[in-house]
Amino acid sequence: MSATLIKTFELILALAILVMIHEFGHYFFARVFGVWVEKFYMFFNPWLSIVKWKPGKYVKWFSHGNEMGAMESSDAEENKKSWRATEYGIGWLPLGGYCSIAGMIDESMNTEAMKQPAKPYEFRSKPAWQRLLIMLGGVLFNFLLAIIIYAGIVYAVGEQFINFTDATEGMEFCDSAHKVGFEDGDIPLTADGRTLAYFNSEDLNAMLTAKQVTVLRNHKDTVTINLPKDFIFQANKDAEAGQSFMAYRLPVVVSQTQPRMGGEKAGLQDGDRLLAVNDTPTPSYTEFTAELEKNKGKNVTLQYRRGGQMMTATDVPIDGDGKLGILLTEPTKIYHTTVKSYNILQSIPRGIEMGWNKMVTYVKQLKLIFTPQGAQSLGGFGTIGSIFPSTWNWLDFWNITAFISVILAVMNVLPIPALDGGHVMFLLYEMITRRQPSLKFLERAQTIGMALLIALLVFANANDIYRFFFK
Repeated sequence: MSATLIKTFELILALAILVMIHEFGHYFFARVFGVWVEKFYMFFNPWLSIVKWKPGKYVKWFSHGNEMGAMESSDAEENKKSWRATEYGIGWLPLGGYCSIAGMIDESMNTEAMKQPAKPYEFRSKPAWQRLLIMLGGVLFNFLLAIIIYAGIVYAVGEQFINFTDATEGMEFCDSAHKVGFEDGDIPLTADGRTLAYFNSEDLNAMLTAKQVTVLRNHKDTVTINLPKDFIFQANKDAEAGQSFMAYRLPVVVSQTQPRMGGEKAGLQDGDRLLAVNDTPTPSYTEFTAELEKNKGKNVTLQYRRGGQMMTATDVPIDGDGKLGILLTEPTKIYHTTVKSYNILQSIPRGIEMGWNKMVTYVKQLKLIFTPQGAQSLGGFGTIGSIFPSTWNWLDFWNITAFISVILAVMNVLPIPALDGGHVMFLLYEMITRRQPSLKFLERAQTIGMALLIALLVFANANDIYRFFFK
């Protein structure tokens, strides 16, 4: 099976899992509060359903017609509260899914039903706090799924980390760190006498709040750095500007090349370590990217090592963005790693911590979308699919799926009409003012929200197409 097919299958499988869990969150709370769920579908089914099932009534394969949101007056009202009153199915378009809830304005836009008197089994008949939980159910379940996956991963395989002393190229530091005396390549040793082990939140905070930090410089000299009292605030400013306090300093080791770009044309292979650009040494990724930036749009000479042999590639094109078109080998495959094991009780809080940290990091990065560079980097299904491994790996698959689940939770809670966050925004307004927005307003908001989402989807996937054909 080709790498493209594997990535496509991984993407579809991940989306199927995430959408089912998200929609089940809505379904679960709707059932708890006695709200009729008309339809529960994995994937969309415009014009055709692969299968549709109404418990005790029918099973239809490759059925035409899309009755999403249609009311079934033949069902007794009491039966609407049963799970058997729901039609379950699988659509043919693997771009999402839906849970059609009676008595609410959603993507079905079933406004005629909303003009009828409210029924006790409908969404609109329930108290605002119940409707709020129904709308937050998808986001909550996506976040819980991420926590469960992360907890399962650390329980099953533990965590790999790199001790500072095993990172032979040392660390790279932000501008504020450079100003107080840190140098790229330094290996952290102690913070106020406390031994620093590896990159984790505890050791990181110890360094940021310490009076003195000792580092190993040039693999031989122990250097003491005195930190000012407000250093943590200086480092936070750099973090807000996109500079982490420190990161592992990585040699440039190729994992794979991207089609039709300089790395592929140079014949680079997995495991090649790039050492120089135009005879300028590039011991780490930072120096390497700086040299590429200087030579963007030009051809360069690369010096690299393959196994124990020194090699040279000439006339290697660098694109207009200063990219060579290579993916780097992960740090854990370059440096010696240590594995930390977790029992079942330890894995749960660790899973919560990992899920929370991923969410906080992603929320902080969201603001970049509203910059010109962020808009250009926005990607659609092609970009999401590209982050999956080209060979099947369950650990990578679940790690990526958990991260996308966090993204899905965050994106859905944004206060945009047609997203869960839009419904939540209107419900909070109702709970505060004691007034419901009018049906006409909700219809217009839903229409505008859907138009915005479609435009965003088209733009993101157009970016993918542009990058594929022209970059």
